[in-house]
Amino acid sequence: MSITQWDPTALPIRPGLYTNFVEAAIAQITGGARGVVAIPLKKHAGQAVAKKFYTIEREGDAIIMFGQANIQSVVFALAGGAKEVLVYTMPTIDGAVTEEIAYTEAREAFEARPFNVFVYDGEISATQQDATVVWRERNETEKKHFFFVTGGDAVADQDPATGNARTTKFADDATVNLITGVTIGDKDYTSAEYSAHIAGLIAGTPINRSITYAQVRVDDVTKRLRNSEIVTALQTGSLVLVHDGEKVIVEQGITTGKQKIRKVRARQAIATDVEKTARDHYIGKLDNNEDGQMALINAIKAYLETLEVNNVVTDIVVTLDPQRESKGDQVFLFISITEIDSMERIFLTISTQ
Repeated sequence: MSITQWDPTALPIRPGLYTNFVEAAIAQITGGARGVVAIPLKKHAGQAVAKKFYTIEREGDAIIMFGQANIQSVVFALAGGAKEVLVYTMPTIDGAVTEEIAYTEAREAFEARPFNVFVYDGEISATQQDATVVWRERNETEKKHFFFVTGGDAVADQDPATGNARTTKFADDATVNLITGVTIGDKDYTSAEYSAHIAGLIAGTPINRSITYAQVRVDDVTKRLRNSEIVTALQTGSLVLVHDGEKVIVEQGITTGKQKIRKVRARQAIATDVEKTARDHYIGKLDNNEDGQMALINAIKAYLETLEVNNVVTDIVVTLDPQRESKGDQVFLFISITEIDSMERIFLTISTQ
């Protein structure tokens, strides 16, 4: 995936701010409206009707709209920390062809709505998982950025190699693949079913914090992995839940592209917020001269410096791009930052005498 949103040989025609964040090794981009989880809900028996959007902030509202028996994924997302859940009510699905059409329509409908993390209502076919990763990547090239969180069924959850194979297949910087199911009381939930809680956790965690070692309120995992299996999963890019002897925690906040979720979310915040600010306050409102260009640069700097104070990024540079001339209605900026990671591995050297 490339962070580049414009091609120097084929500049965009539409007015807008086209960002090009360059990293030391490879450019990458993600984004989303922080705090919102998007879910296409399979069934509903309350006041809701099919093919409509509903914004849910409380479990009680979900019960009224969709019925108690149909809202587990919504409840998981809210319990994970989502500010709100954007629900799209699915029509009745009858067969694989209808499923493909219905989910394609649902995904296209979500494109016009702001959200941070996309997750399905429970288990979904491998075909739809693959299509969703492709859809997420396509949206990224069109400047709509979000995470996709998914998982597997009960059989896959018992074999970490199967979950890791799914991770390798996705290999996407903004896709998270949970490979362990959980037990709550006397009920087991597959990793696909519990992925809604992870989606809520990602959406609800501040961008200057990691979900690594975050506790999840479950009794156990459906399969406790050995140390070697956990290491292999992390090296693959799988998200693993681990029972540490007292509680269940997220071993490491990582994506299938082997990126830290915290760092990816920092990039998404910048990509989303800078562009929105430019649309709201600068595009079409500033002269493209030295004064206008400095006003834009200073505004972006102020935003990034706010993130710096809150330990999201550091080493901020915002200037006119020295490789391209800003003239006419075009402004080219060079932005360089370093994302701040969380302390996740502590090595002790203890000397005794």
